[in-house]
Formats: sequence, C-alpha cells, structure tokens
Amino acid sequence: MAATPPAAPSSATAGRQQNHWHDRIAHGLLLLVCVFLSVFLVLPVAAILIKSVQDKDGRFVGLHQFVEYMSTPALQQSIVNTLLMAGSVTVIVIPAAFLFAYALTRSTMPCKSLFRTISLVPILAPSLLAAISFVQWFGTQGILKDLLGGVSIYGPVGIVMSECYGVFPHALMILITALSMADGRLYEAAESLGTSRLRKFWTITLPGAKYGLISAALVVFTYTVNDFGVPKVIGGNFNVLSIDVYKQVIGQQNFNKGAVVSLLLLLPALVAFAIDIVVRRKLRAQLSARAVPYAPKKRPLFDTLMFLYCAVISLFMLAVLGMAMFTSFIKLWPYDLSFSLRHYYFGLVEGGVLESYFNSLKMALWVVVAGITLVFGGAYLTEKTRGMESVRPIVRLLAVLPMGVPGLVLGLGYILAFNNPDNPLNFLYHTMAILVVSTVIHYYTSSHLTAVTALKAIDNEFEAVSASLKVPFYKTFFRVTVPVCLPAILDIGRYLFVNAMTTISAVVFLYSPDSTLASVAILNLEEAGEIGPAAAMATLIVFTSTGVCLLYALITRVLLLRTQAWRRTHG
Repeated sequence: MAATPPAAPSSATAGRQQNHWHDRIAHGLLLLVCVFLSVFLVLPVAAILIKSVQDKDGRFVGLHQFVEYMSTPALQQSIVNTLLMAGSVTVIVIPAAFLFAYALTRSTMPCKSLFRTISLVPILAPSLLAAISFVQWFGTQGILKDLLGGVSIYGPVGIVMSECYGVFPHALMILITALSMADGRLYEAAESLGTSRLRKFWTITLPGAKYGLISAALVVFTYTVNDFGVPKVIGGNFNVLSIDVYKQVIGQQNFNKGAVVSLLLLLPALVAFAIDIVVRRKLRAQLSARAVPYAPKKRPLFDTLMFLYCAVISLFMLAVLGMAMFTSFIKLWPYDLSFSLRHYYFGLVEGGVLESYFNSLKMALWVVVAGITLVFGGAYLTEKTRGMESVRPIVRLLAVLPMGVPGLVLGLGYILAFNNPDNPLNFLYHTMAILVVSTVIHYYTSSHLTAVTALKAIDNEFEAVSASLKVPFYKTFFRVTVPVCLPAILDIGRYLFVNAMTTISAVVFLYSPDSTLASVAILNLEEAGEIGPAAAMATLIVFTSTGVCLLYALITRVLLLRTQAWRRTHG
C-alpha cells in the first residue's frame, strides 16, 4: 500500500511560523541591546566598585581606601568644596532661570524668540569656553579685574560664575516647560474672585511649577558636581572631587584611590536621580482635556521690567561668548588687540592641533549614526515588539542608569574595564570606537526618553495590524514608525552631535595621541598658557554646533513637509 504524502501546512500555520521567526529576530536584537548596555555601562561601573576595595596589588582591603581618603584633611576639604560650589550655583541659577522663564511665558514683552535663542547659546560651547572668557574679563590682565575688589577669579568665584553660565540653559528649558503647562482657567477664576497678582503667584504659579523647580535644581546641582573642565581651567588651587579623580588617575596613576573618589562623585548623582524618580511618581497631570492655555495680558510696567531683565541676562551670555571669540581673533591679549588669524593658523594649523577638531567632528558624526541606531532602535524594540517580557524591564532600567553616572566615573570605569588584557574587548582601548561608545552611553538617557515619548504617541494598533497581516516588524518600523517619529529622530541626532563636540569629562581618560579631541586640545592649550589658540578651538566648536543646528532646522523643515503632511489638516 502506498504511503500517504504528508499534508501541506495550512496558510495559518505558515503565517504563525513566519511571525515566529520575525519575533525571534526582534528578541535577538533586544537581547543584543541589553548585552551592549550591560557591557558598556554595568561592567565599567562594576570595575570601579571592585577596584575601590582593593589595594595596588589587587588584594581585597574592604573599606580601607575609603577610610584613608576620608582621614586626609585636604581630601575632606574637596568634598566640602564640591558641595559648596554645587549649592551656590543652584541657589543662584534656579531663581535667575525661573524669572527668565517667567518672563518668556507670562509676559507680552517683545523679542521673546531672540532672548530664548541667546539663552541657549552655552549649550553649543564647551564648558571650558566660559572659564577662558572669565579669565579674560576678570583675570590679572582682565578688562574688569577691579570689579572683583581684589578677589582672584582663579578659585571659587571663577568656578561659580562659569558654572552658572553653563547650567543656566539646562534649568531654563525645564522651567519653561513647567510654566507652559499652566491651566488658564485657574487664573481666570482667581481674577473673577479679585485675587491679587502676588497671591496668584504664590497659590497657583509656584505650586504648579514646583516639580519643575525640583527637577531643575537637581539637574543644576548634579551637573556642577560632575563638571571637570571649569574647575580644571579656572579653579586654581581650589580642589573639588572631579579634580581629585583627575589627579589620582593622571597625576599619580593611583587607580584604586581614583575609584574611591569616583564612587563619592557618584553619590550626589544617584541621590539626585532617586529624588527625581520619587518626584516624577508624585507628579500628577496638570492639564486636563478641558484645560485652556494661559494667555498673558499686556501690562506695560511688568512687560518693560521683564524685557530689561532678559536683556541684561542675554547681554551677559553674549559678553561671555563674545570675549572668547574676540580673544581668538586678536594678536596678543591685552597688548596687541589688532585683528589676526594667527591663533587659527599658527596655533591650530601649524601647531598640529587642528587635527583634534577633525577628530571631534568624525567622532560626533559616528556618535549620531551609532546613537540613533542604538537608542531609537532599542526604544522601538522595548516598547513596540512582543515577547521577552522579562528582558524589557532590564533594558528600561539600563537605559535610564547613565543619567546617574558622571562622565568622569564612566571614563575611569572604561580604563579599568577595557585596559585589562584579559578583557576580550581590550582592542577597543585607545581607539576612536571607545570614544564613540562612551559618548553614546554618557548621553543615552535623554535620547532614550525622547525616543520613548515619541513612540508612545503612536497607537499600538499599527503593530497589531501589521502582525495580523503577517508584515515583518522591521517593515512596519521603516515604513510607519520612522517617518512618523522623524522629528524626534532628528532631535536626538542634533542633541548627540552637539554634546559629542563639547564633551570632555567622559573622554578625558580615553583618548590617545592619534585621537585627541577638540575639547581635550582646549584643556591642553590652556595648561600651556596658549589662551588664544584655546579660544580659537572653542570658537570653532561653537561655529560648528551652530551650523549643525541651522542645518537641523533646514532639514527638519524640508523633510517634515514631505513626511509629516498627515499632521496638517485639510479643509
């Protein structure tokens, strides 16, 4: 009797098998993202933890290194100095940024867009630029040196002034968002009851913005604690924790003590991170579906005062940037102020330093490509694919952890982890690749949150319909998700590029003679007393970042006209 041939699989079974393989590919990619974040984030931090409890010979000594550090008066003073500087900057910046944000959102003054643009200028420049500029303004040869009343700019005064300049836009963006969420109906009700303006401010405005104020304060405090460039250039003999890490690792090659200081540097960031999580959990939606946007009314005196305040702050911002640019275009400060390009030609081109600028440009472009691929792809796999439910929470946790890890800590962790000959990834050390990876990881969290916010705005029905039609997830990703989320993707690219051009803390330990970056070159030039070339390099970074932002605006306008037509209503 002839054997009966096996029945052909039904179309439903074939579809399930096809979907099964699509899911397998998605699961594999999600695991790859998880492994990548574990290797390049968890492993370096774990290496620091291990090194901190060992002596120089690798023997376990427990907390001996911590006790020894804390028993040194000079090192104890570094902790006090760090907290004092961070606290001072926070106390100065938060009220100043809040008033600026209040002027932009609650007044009808002219030039709002101009003031807002000028206020964001510090983001485009390395933190070293402010320090160089303040030396030129208030240093021993500075134009306004007498204004400080004999107090040296090299020390706490210079650090506070430079940090205030650098962190102002970060606080401002958060506070503008917080104040923009106000429900106009509350103010209308208060006015109908005859409530005074001051009472409305204390009972409506401040309570509505309190979470924004807390978040801004945490960002400013953490940024100041972790910053390395400003204290290095203008701190003089005033030691802070970030300088201690640099001295222990670069100056004394004491990696164990450097690991101890790194963990101390990590604590304020982790505390701020934990507070921010608690605050966000308590945050309730301020805008209901019936909310009415707040529309400021004309008040001539108030509008004039707000305009004058914003004009003063903007002039301060431009004066800092302008002094650095001016220094780069003159022959010799303060003796020969004639126009010259000698700092760009002899200082950068002939001095062989211009190569550092092109290294930064190359690294920034790689960071954009790798960062968008990893961040947006990882966010999509986490939020929009099915299965692997046990892995998703791990990836989400790993994605937000970089926010709590200072750049110096990450850089030292990379030395300890990848400079080890036993590590199979040792070949990455002292290459451009490790600079790219460390920068992507350093700025991963903000980019990830941007991507997740954009993805959550897309209904999950797209993926459900695609699955029912047996369309592979990657086709849905490229045909639907990418075009819809293009604004967020471009925003991530711009964010990564600008930060890659200006970063120093995460890469100062990792560059080689062949991969010196522009920000590191500024530091080396300043240490050598070459202020003119240092200012020239900083100016180049500002011009490049500005050019990329303008290009971003142009590309966004053109591409969005083509890919976002569905957002426009037609009638």
